[in-house]
Amino acid sequence: MITYNDFKKLDIKIGKILSAEKVPKSDKLIKMEIDFGKEKRQIVAGIAESYEPDYLIGKEIPVIVNLEPRTIRGIESQGMIMIANADEKMVLLSPERQVSPGTVVE
Repeated sequence: MITYNDFKKLDIKIGKILSAEKVPKSDKLIKMEIDFGKEKRQIVAGIAESYEPDYLIGKEIPVIVNLEPRTIRGIESQGMIMIANADEKMVLLSPERQVSPGTVVE
């Protein structure tokens, strides 16, 4: 269990996927450029077995933006997308209606 104050430390924002491409020599990784309104970030996620890159473009997704950057396969990832794992299949989460990139998730 974590406290509410621990949860509040997470900075979760809605981002819009501008571009997506498979990471070479990887079956699972996709590199995305995500727009948060005031900034854009590069994020690498292990969702290639569930989604084709072209399908992701234009999708709005929640992203944890205050994690330390991590290098994955030589590519810096500047956040973590939030997904559901349903029966070993990754499922994107998205707002019920369109919102502005950078909208805070509370």
